[in-house]
Order: sequence, then structure tokens, then C-alpha cells
Amino acid sequence: MVTQKPSSTRGWHKNMGTLVGHVAPGFGFFVIGLWHLLNHIKLYYLQPKSYTSLPWFPTSKIRYLELFFIMGGCSMSIAMELFIGPKRHQPFDPDGTIPSNHLHNFEHSNISVTFFVYAAFSLLLDKIGPPAQYSLSQLLGAIAFGQQLLLFHFHSADHMGVEGRYHWLLQIVIFLSLLTTLIGIGYPNSFLVSFVRSLSILFQGLWLIAMGFMLWTPELIPKGCFMNLEEGHQVVRCHGNEALERAKSLVNIQFSWYLIGVTIFGVSLYLILHQIYGKKIEYESLAKYEEQEEGNYDVEAQKNSKLGESKSSVHMGKVFAPMDIER
Repeated sequence: MVTQKPSSTRGWHKNMGTLVGHVAPGFGFFVIGLWHLLNHIKLYYLQPKSYTSLPWFPTSKIRYLELFFIMGGCSMSIAMELFIGPKRHQPFDPDGTIPSNHLHNFEHSNISVTFFVYAAFSLLLDKIGPPAQYSLSQLLGAIAFGQQLLLFHFHSADHMGVEGRYHWLLQIVIFLSLLTTLIGIGYPNSFLVSFVRSLSILFQGLWLIAMGFMLWTPELIPKGCFMNLEEGHQVVRCHGNEALERAKSLVNIQFSWYLIGVTIFGVSLYLILHQIYGKKIEYESLAKYEEQEEGNYDVEAQKNSKLGESKSSVHMGKVFAPMDIER
């Protein structure tokens, strides 16, 4: 009993570390996706004819709040992966090599570094203001999503188990973020491209949060599966192929539920903001149209009155002209 308690405690800490390692970045993706979704819909309603997609959105009080949020979150993620999480508070072996159980730490930190580069250069481009700054920021975002897709596709974690199925489905959402970001460079006036990109980023966050809870919470592990400590990390394993296939099918069903939920949320938010911004803009446009019509009516009335006066004066001139000649 004395020897089992410390091991279970260590396992609990590693379990919590892995859970937080997915939930924390997932929350970041969710916040950024929701922020973009709200702002893109608002921008589209305010400027429906001249809408142009933005790679990031400034705030009134702190212009670069979104970029600071990304850089801060990436810095925390890098510190957690490379310095706080490892036992020695550094990820290398005594001989300076990378141990196999820390390969995924470097993979995750490289993703964070790429998103940090995107945010830092987006801030710098905005301060300098060169031509094509928004297109370059979009390209940097596409590179970050491409890096993320590459490292998750060739992830050092096992792709055959339940965790692997979560990662495979995550790659679909990442690919959608990458694709819409690249398309947005050539079609910056397409609201639908920005709408789908924002939803995909939000979906990434939700799926990462789901992975954190479903894979490292013992009560949520599928029936017939268990948590096994391998190379210093807790991994979900199943008793036989039947239990494994059942667990994978449950992951597929969960993903489809999340897809339906995100779709309903996105379209509902669009309709709700239409009630707020769309009708307001329609009312303002109608008021301006009525004022313009009234102004045109007044101008036409003045023109008609002046035209009538000029016609009457011309007519009177024609009447009195012979009389003047005779006189």
C-alpha cells in the first residue's frame, strides 16, 4: 500500500497535466473562433457591399488585445510543454538528446511557436502598415495551421488507439481551417469563407476540450477500456478488438454530434445578430431613403414652380410683345 500511493498520485498529476494540456489550448481556440465569428458577422452586416475579411480584429481600448492573447497563450503552452511539465524542468536527457517520451512535447511547442510568430508579425505588420499586410497576415495564419496539421498527422502518439481516432478527426477540422485561410487570401470579400473559417477554429477548441476530458477522465473512458501508463503518459487501451472498435465508433458519433451542434450554433448566432444589426441597418437605410425621396420631392417641386414661373413670364412676354411693338 505504501508503494502504490505515490505511483497513483504521480499518475493523477500526469493525468491532470495531460487534461489541462488539451483543455487550455482548446479554450484558446474556442475564444478566438467565437471572437472572429461575432466580428465577421457584425462587419458583414455593417458593410454588406464593401465587406472585406480581416485576419484579426482590434478592440477599442487595447488595439492588439487578440494578438496579445495569442502570444500569451502560446508562451504559456511552450513553458508548460518544455519547462514546467518535465520532471527536470527541461525536456532533454543528461546527454543533450531528446527522450522519446518528450517528443510530443516538442511537437506541441512547435505548434505554439508558429502561432506566436503569426501573432507577433501581424502586430508588426499593422504598426508598419506595408502593402498587402492583411494578405501576409493571412499567409502567416495559413502556415500556422499547416504546421499544426503536419505535426498532428505525423504525431508521435499512437494513431491506432482511441486517442489516435480523436487526432484523426481533429486533422479534418484543422485542414478546413487551413483551406479557408488560404482561400481567404484570394477571396477577401467572401463572407462565407470567413464564416466557415471562424467556425472551424471554434470547432478545434471544442474538440480539444473534449479530448482532454474524454481521454484523461477515468469515469468517461468507454466500457471495456482502461488507462495504462506508457512511457510516462496515461494512454487509453481496450480489452480486445471488439471493445476498441466500439470505442472508436463512440468517438465518431461524438464528433458527428459536435458537428451538428457547431452548425446549429453558427447559423443561430448569425440569425440572432441579424435581429440586432440587420434590422437596424435596414431601418437606417429606409430612413435615409425616405429623406432622400423627400429631398428629391422638394427639389422637383421647386423646379416645377420655377419652371411654371418662367413659362408664365414667357407667355406674358409673348402677349405683351405685340402691344409694345405697336406702341
